[in-house]
Amino acid sequence: MSVNKVILIGNAGQDPKVTYYDGGSCVAQLRFATTEKGYTLQNGTQIPDRTEWHNLIFRNRLGEIVEKYVHKGDKLYVEGKIRTRSYDDQAGIKRYVTEIFVDNMDMLSPKPSSGERTVTNTPPVTPPATDVPSQPAEEQTDDLPF
Repeated sequence: MSVNKVILIGNAGQDPKVTYYDGGSCVAQLRFATTEKGYTLQNGTQIPDRTEWHNLIFRNRLGEIVEKYVHKGDKLYVEGKIRTRSYDDQAGIKRYVTEIFVDNMDMLSPKPSSGERTVTNTPPVTPPATDVPSQPAEEQTDDLPF
C-alpha cells in the first residue's frame, strides 16, 4: 500500500494562468507559497522565515473556479497529489518539475463585502446631542431608596 497526498495552506503568488483545450477541458497553473515562521533560539540566534514555492495544477471544473475566484495573495487550503515530470530544455539538458495536482481546494481569504470596494463622498454623520450630566459619574447621587 502507498499514499500520495499533499496538504498545503498558503498564498497564491500570482494570478492563475489558464489554458483551455479542444473538447472544453481546462488547466489552471498557479505559483503557491507556504511560509514557516521564523523564531529565536535560546542563545539569541535568529532563524528567519522560510518560504517554499509550489507549482499547483487545477484541472477541468476546479480550474474554471480558480480562474474566476483566485487572485494573487489569496489564502488557500489545497489537497492533492505530488507528481514529478521531466523534459529536455533547448540546450538538451534534462530538467525536472515537481507539481501538485490539486483534487480539493478551500478558499480561506475573507470575501470582500460589497461596501469595501465602493468609495462614497458622504459627509460624516454626527450623533444628536444628548443630555450629559453636569457631575462626573462617580459623584452622581442616586435617588434610589436602597
